[in-house]
Amino acid sequence: MHIVAMKAITKRFGEVVANHQVDFDLRQGEIHALLGENGAGKTTLMRILYGLYRADSGEIWMEGQLVQIHSPRDAIALGIGMVTQHFALVPPFSVAENVIMGYRESVNLDMKAVEDEVAAAAERFGIAIDPRAQVRHLSVGQRQRVEILKALFRQARVLILDEPTAVLIPQEVDALFETLRGLRQQGISVVFISHKLNEVMAISDRVTVLRDGQAIATMDTATTTPAELARMMVGRETFGVTRQGKHEHSAQPVLQVSGLCASDDLGLPALKNISLAVYGGEVLGIAGVGGNGQKELAETLCGIRQPTAGSLRVNGREMRGASPAEMSAAGVGRIPEDRHAGVVGELSVADNLVMEVLPRFTRYGVLDRKAIGQYAQELIAQFQIKARPEDKARTLSGGNLQKVLLARVLANQPDLIIAPQPTRGLDVGATEYVHQQLLAQRERGAAVLLISEDLDEILALSDRIAVIYEGEIVGVVSVEEADIERLGLWMSGAVKEENHAPAEV
Repeated sequence: MHIVAMKAITKRFGEVVANHQVDFDLRQGEIHALLGENGAGKTTLMRILYGLYRADSGEIWMEGQLVQIHSPRDAIALGIGMVTQHFALVPPFSVAENVIMGYRESVNLDMKAVEDEVAAAAERFGIAIDPRAQVRHLSVGQRQRVEILKALFRQARVLILDEPTAVLIPQEVDALFETLRGLRQQGISVVFISHKLNEVMAISDRVTVLRDGQAIATMDTATTTPAELARMMVGRETFGVTRQGKHEHSAQPVLQVSGLCASDDLGLPALKNISLAVYGGEVLGIAGVGGNGQKELAETLCGIRQPTAGSLRVNGREMRGASPAEMSAAGVGRIPEDRHAGVVGELSVADNLVMEVLPRFTRYGVLDRKAIGQYAQELIAQFQIKARPEDKARTLSGGNLQKVLLARVLANQPDLIIAPQPTRGLDVGATEYVHQQLLAQRERGAAVLLISEDLDEILALSDRIAVIYEGEIVGVVSVEEADIERLGLWMSGAVKEENHAPAEV
């Protein structure tokens, strides 16, 4: 008998059908992967099971009984727990306090007894965590363990993990998988939501593939291959773009940064003595867990944020203190990190495409609308944008919005391209397109600085990798010599490369 059986689940958001007649079942003591591109309907389906959404139609059965789940409280009472990408923890509180919060109502709790109880539960479930530790002092991976323990402490028999590895360094992924295998041995059922084939193959017993809101197939993981899963996931046999071998880069760096410092929005140090260089014809990948200065680095290199110290040279010319317009004129192209903030939604696609080169289309102070339309039509064709010049930008999908931003920047053939998180939130097809465009710029001879929290993306595209931790470059390595474990240690701050050369060699 299945512990969970979801039958013919349909959920719409306005005109969008997120789930269409989806069947999904979960056996006791299995890890069942829910695989699909971003937007395939995976999270929506599990939010229905957890009571965050109500299905428009369909049924949910637990252990042969038809159940009604109207809220997370209903789901928890049935033994269903969910850990999302955004943790619901109170940082100043201890692990034990977070675990029991909302579960034990008494105001006169014996905290020593609670800590002992939480410690016993952690030991029983194989979760290494100190009940007395304050959550604010924990790493992201440790916080995730607290969320898992919180669900299990509430007697969860079904644990839903939504993209659980997205925020983890490689060592934390290994620890998570070890925990999940231990839970499986204890008869707990796990739904593992992911779009990463290698993780699904490594951890799951069965896999259900969703595409465009529909369940394509369910099978034993041991009977399938990554290629077959990819075909079902995206509708074709193979996908993925990687750089082809070594590439000759320019003798002189296009970007050279020495001792660069900058503050965050609160005036606190965000970048600390950053030294790096990017050469024409190469991709330098900046790897790191989110929140370690990546945003401030991209903004400083583009003139949006002013450095507090150091040197910033583009093609040998000192540009420290330059404005975004001056950086652009010097050959720096920036793909905005937030694609929605990078366009003006109420303006047309054509207007957004010419936004940074308006003087080219101005005659005696008047815009040449015909020339703008022709230019837009050329870029729409060249960058395969599914839109018309007159369409409002806000009507475009995320993938097509990103193509508009790529077209706007790359049409000017910049010498240096700053690409922070260029594929965040994009599906596999759109991600592949962005990767192709970045590698095409490398082939053209441009210098590409790729800033990404996705280590797979960094490894696939980069010629060299620099790791940023708490605003410092803590290690630099060529991709041929890159070792996942060493990168993970750098990303966690556990190890700094001793006397590493600046990122220009």
